[in-house]
Amino acid sequence: MLEEKKEDLANRQNRSRRRKGGGDYRAYVLIAAGAAVLIGSAVFGGLHLKNRETANVVTEPSEETEKESAQETGAAGAQTAVSPEKTAAQLEEAAKAAVVDSYQNLGIIQVSGYLNMRESASRNADIIGKLLGDSACEIVDDSVEGWYQVSSGGLTGYISSEFVLRGDEARARAMELVAPRAVVTVDALNIRTEPSTDADVVGQALRNERYIVEEETADGWLKIQTGYISKDYVEIRYALNEARKLDMRSMVLNLYENIGISSVDSYLNVREEPSEDGKIIGKMTSKSAGEILEKSEDGTWYKIHSGPVTGYVKAEYILTGDAARAEALEVAELMAIVSTDRLNARTEPSTESNIWTQISSNERYGVLSQQDGWVEIDLDSSTAFVSTDFVDVRYALPEAIKFSPLDESLSLRNQMVNYALQFVGNRYVWGGNDPHTGADCSGFVKYVYSHVAGVTLNRVSRDQARQGKRIQSSQMRPGDLIFYTNSKGVVNHVAMYIGNGQIVHAASRKSGIKISTWNYRNPYRIVNMLGD
Repeated sequence: MLEEKKEDLANRQNRSRRRKGGGDYRAYVLIAAGAAVLIGSAVFGGLHLKNRETANVVTEPSEETEKESAQETGAAGAQTAVSPEKTAAQLEEAAKAAVVDSYQNLGIIQVSGYLNMRESASRNADIIGKLLGDSACEIVDDSVEGWYQVSSGGLTGYISSEFVLRGDEARARAMELVAPRAVVTVDALNIRTEPSTDADVVGQALRNERYIVEEETADGWLKIQTGYISKDYVEIRYALNEARKLDMRSMVLNLYENIGISSVDSYLNVREEPSEDGKIIGKMTSKSAGEILEKSEDGTWYKIHSGPVTGYVKAEYILTGDAARAEALEVAELMAIVSTDRLNARTEPSTESNIWTQISSNERYGVLSQQDGWVEIDLDSSTAFVSTDFVDVRYALPEAIKFSPLDESLSLRNQMVNYALQFVGNRYVWGGNDPHTGADCSGFVKYVYSHVAGVTLNRVSRDQARQGKRIQSSQMRPGDLIFYTNSKGVVNHVAMYIGNGQIVHAASRKSGIKISTWNYRNPYRIVNMLGD
């Protein structure tokens, strides 16, 4: 019985694939044109038959009859003449209808953001893909309550049935959604910031994914919503959007042509010149990735591009080749990459729940779980929910952080900052007081203040927030402390401002001691602890 069900499922999928067979939008236009020809032939044939039926009646036409016949012929000609615009519209409508008709049991996704496709009919099942709102699918099986088994974008899996439009409503909506799209014809296609192979890679489009083209450049590039793709690796045709594969861990390797991974315990300095005297312009924490651009003549330095930083790192601390690729696959994590300047982070996966902070597009957040329309992210020692409308969820690697140390000779504040930065990359340990072996957020700043400035802070962040002098963000200087609250409005995190809009803090067990933007979440209080 089970084998019969599998065979039946396979047959239905094959029929679906045959109905949805390839060809670009020109094929649909030809179908429409062919239909028009057939209709025209039928009309012509009917008129010809009528003439044959009346051919045995012979009369001599009068002058009046000839005039009436000429008028009728002219009127008929005027009626049958169709403008080029109307013809084009009819052909377009026929092409769209052909796309919609290629689905035997059409479903249209009705969500804001995207709907997860899972391996089996369970909310705990692995996610294998996602269907953006208004995407189309072939419903293969609807026998499981609350779930549809669907085929879309080359994937077959299960989606929640409550978010799927079917029947005549689905067809009507699909006719509105069909459009010329760029359909990817290779396994992975880089999406770049600019129409050039020298531009940064911001993501990847996978085989059979479909994208609305916003603009076409003269030199063979297509602008899509998230960047630019090469026209050479897509087919432009009338289509509906379909499922997209969940970015697999191995896809991170395709973001780099010549990947290098930092092999250090804490962090690696990125310098402006290939010299130990070169100015420090960034830091790569342990196991950060970058694109190796070139090697110095003496072989001791690599020029590398990582995140927003391009500079030089010591070659002895960089893994390359197979070793780098193996490390990348081990390190890659599922991340939520924010696509808007400020995003509401909520206490529950609902727009009705409280907004307890806002997060920044300058940060990557670890994904703890994915729900339909929502992503649960790791936020320091807490968790929060963000809408899938504004995040791209994919496997990613840590990359360099733009940073330059301060001149220690200028002030005690600069000395404090540089001292704190030596611990970037070290462990977060709840209750820890020594950043050499591991510290939590309050233990970290307490240690730095004590060892550099001789200032004693309270042990926990909520008590530290009551010390010192409260100041505005426009007044903060390196060494000042910034406090953040949890979802209940209670102070639960502290960081040290290091200048240039950045902080250093012991973030979480997952992130360790790291550098972030100062408003990566909403600050609650900024305090001058030094009294100067």
